[in-house]
This record gives sequence, structure tokens and C-alpha cells, in this order.
Amino acid sequence: MLDSSPLLEFSHTHCVAICAFLVPANLLSTLQTIVYVGLKRPVGKIWQTVGLASLFALLMVLHVLTWFVVGVVMLPTFVLLMLGSVCLSTNLWAALHPQSMRRLLHYLGCKLKALWAFTASGATLS
Repeated sequence: MLDSSPLLEFSHTHCVAICAFLVPANLLSTLQTIVYVGLKRPVGKIWQTVGLASLFALLMVLHVLTWFVVGVVMLPTFVLLMLGSVCLSTNLWAALHPQSMRRLLHYLGCKLKALWAFTASGATLS
């Protein structure tokens, strides 16, 4: 039978280093996936970024679950679990239905462009 205690011990001993790597890795790789979808990159490139970003997100979720196993239930564990879950679901969305993500990005870009033109004209929101 597989003994998971060394893995749990490693995860707990090096928690700060693991999180210091995984948090930016999750954010940057998921952002890269979103940018690739928005720029209509080839499907192969999108799948590569989705794979890497999903790996980081899954590692984050598994790392947080090791803390739940030993009974650590605190705000940072929930925040990190939410970060990993949101990044994982965003990457799955990009992989399984990039057209809808592209439509949303286009819509947000149009709204941002309109807001930029509105504020550049000197008008204010009252």
C-alpha cells in the first residue's frame, strides 16, 4: 500500500515555498490561457497552456486538501482552495468552450473601450 505521510509532511514543511510558487504560477498561467483564447491562438497552443495551468491549479487544490486532512481550517486555506478552483474552472472553460469565453472577452473589451473614450473626453460619472 502507498504511504502518503512523507508527501503530507513535505507539503506541510514547505508550505510557504509551495504557495509562493503556486499562487503566481496559477494566476499567470490562467491569464495566459485567457489571452490565448482572446487572441484566437491555435487550439494546440491553447490546450498546452490549459494543461500547464490546470496542473498548477490541481496542485494548489491538493496542497490545500493536505491541510484539511490534518484539521487546519482557516481563512488562508479557503482562499487558496477558491483560487485553485477558480483557475481550474476557468481553464476547463477555455478548453471546452473557448467560443463563449471569446464572446465575453470581446464584450468586456468593447465596454472598456467605451469607458476609456468616455473618460478621455473629460466627462465624469455623477
